[in-house]
Amino acid sequence: MLSGKRILLIIGGGIAAYKSLDLIRRLRERGASVTPVMTRAAEEFVTPLSVAALAGEKTYRALFDLTDEAEMGHIQLSRVADLVLVAPATADLMAKMAHGLAGDLASTLLMATDTPVMIAPAMNVRMWEHPATQRNLSILRGDGIAVIGPNDGDMACGEFGPGRMAEPLEIVDAVQAALGAGRLAGKRVVVTSGPTHEPIDPVRYIANRSSGAQGAAIAAALVAEGAEVVFVTGPADVPPPAGVRAVPVQTAVQMRAAVLDALPADAAVFAAAVADWRVAETSAGKIKKQAGALPVLRFEENPDILAEVAQMGDGRPPLVIGFAAETDDVEANATAKRVRKGCDWIVANDVSPQTGIMGGSENAVTLISPEGAERWPRMGKDAVATRLVSRIAERIA
Repeated sequence: MLSGKRILLIIGGGIAAYKSLDLIRRLRERGASVTPVMTRAAEEFVTPLSVAALAGEKTYRALFDLTDEAEMGHIQLSRVADLVLVAPATADLMAKMAHGLAGDLASTLLMATDTPVMIAPAMNVRMWEHPATQRNLSILRGDGIAVIGPNDGDMACGEFGPGRMAEPLEIVDAVQAALGAGRLAGKRVVVTSGPTHEPIDPVRYIANRSSGAQGAAIAAALVAEGAEVVFVTGPADVPPPAGVRAVPVQTAVQMRAAVLDALPADAAVFAAAVADWRVAETSAGKIKKQAGALPVLRFEENPDILAEVAQMGDGRPPLVIGFAAETDDVEANATAKRVRKGCDWIVANDVSPQTGIMGGSENAVTLISPEGAERWPRMGKDAVATRLVSRIAERIA
């Protein structure tokens, strides 16, 4: 819980500002006190009176308010909190934070604070995907700013995609994790993600298709619940989330070594798409193309990391979760895989081309356990991660 914790909540100017009202209520339910700050644009969407009424505290709005400066200057206001939370964080606010602009109360507080900062971005999908926003996001992550969301979904503007502010309860969970108050505080979890690249020669390799999006989402959800996460990732499209200890690898052999080095752990989630085979004899130089002469490649099996960890004696994590990407007989194949590998759960999904799941933003999974198969509805990968991590917390917390 958040008893005794003080949150400085900065509300940016976007339609998602209406969620800030519920966010304040949820934070206070967990025992936190909330000091609200509103940008001028935020007042176009929610009223300072509503915010103050729910927070039970004055809403700060103007940088040059002499009364406030006499009672609590903006420097002090920025430093008395345990966490500065920006929700919604608009593209404009993110740009100001990334480039050190301080032209109003909100941006000045963010420049003056020496406490942890978390943002919950919210904007139109095109704004979110714009290279400038993504550059600013990278800068903020590099500066140690925690990021929660955004989620995929319908926009107020009628478009669909990433850009919806994370839901209030998701944000509260992330706040608890940032302050060491999540359900998995004190727990250590190993997560594998992304593909492995098995070299043929210096310019060619064998790999499975994987963006790493689902693994990264699971790691982020675990961090939001307070877990210590060792994130062993192949060369994925999606970067490691904030708050994890990332261990980058290229091959299955390297991934195995990194996983074993990360043990012991309270749980292990094997979401990586590890190549089943590697070339036995990698060429030191580029194999030249010769007309009418095809190269002969001899393969050997890669280590089965999931099975090795699941069938460990001493040192086996209490909960071992595998993934099964199938194109036919999903439940039957995944159920057989769970038994064969010896893991506790298998998260199975249909990656047939017509599903659009491979490389997409959504997933439709079935959780296979000794109790049977539990089909989950199709949802965003972040939502799948949140639901899975909730189950993990129920099991090992």
